[in-house]
Amino acid sequence: MLRKRIIPCLLLRRGGLVKTRNFKNPKYVGDPINAIRIFNEKEVDELIVLDIDASRDGRGPDYTLIEQFAAECFMPLCYGGGIRTVEQARRLFALGVEKVSIQTGALAELDLVSNLAKQFGNQSVVASIDIKTDWLGRRRLYSASAGKYHTCSWQDYVARVVRAGAGEILINSVDRDGEMAGMDLKLIRDIAQQVEVPVIASGGVGKLADIANGLRSGACAVAAGAFFVYHGPHRAVLITYPSSDEIDAVLGEGS
Repeated sequence: MLRKRIIPCLLLRRGGLVKTRNFKNPKYVGDPINAIRIFNEKEVDELIVLDIDASRDGRGPDYTLIEQFAAECFMPLCYGGGIRTVEQARRLFALGVEKVSIQTGALAELDLVSNLAKQFGNQSVVASIDIKTDWLGRRRLYSASAGKYHTCSWQDYVARVVRAGAGEILINSVDRDGEMAGMDLKLIRDIAQQVEVPVIASGGVGKLADIANGLRSGACAVAAGAFFVYHGPHRAVLITYPSSDEIDAVLGEGS
């Protein structure tokens, strides 16, 4: 049985740590290196770092910055943003990254997922998939870098990306991002029932019970951003992570 995980997800923009709401209006919240050091002290399970501008700007990963992250990180590090080739991924792995998260590159060329899986193993490839509700209330496959919906259904795309070799699915609920009002549990259940690979659910965590609900709905891991960087009703910036006792309680509820 796979171990359940609680994963901070850090968003990068121009080298700084930011937080978005519904994937819009990135707000600067601090230095990512400082956040990584705090998460080291908290002994987090894993860390996801996503450069939200790399693909949108048409550039590759910032290797110098990622090398600093990998040097500081005492936990497994997953990086996403601007990865379009096997050679880019190879360089990231050489720097100490353990997994790569692919979204825009996979939407453009699904063979990228297959080639990465063949070269580095399925366990090293995370397919990041954004789901956004349209004006008719339908959940649809969405590209954050392009800012548009895709004609392919999200169910078909999930199946295709798993067949291509993705070892994990990172599912992002755009409508819940930064809202801290609960996760899209139906979406999590639907995806977990569809695939056999681990599902990382993201979007909407505002309290520990939301994490437990996400795990109970079928996610193998829950990733969150705002929950780990904001504190209180006025969203004061405070990097934090649950205590070991709180994690034990959450994992017990989520099992």
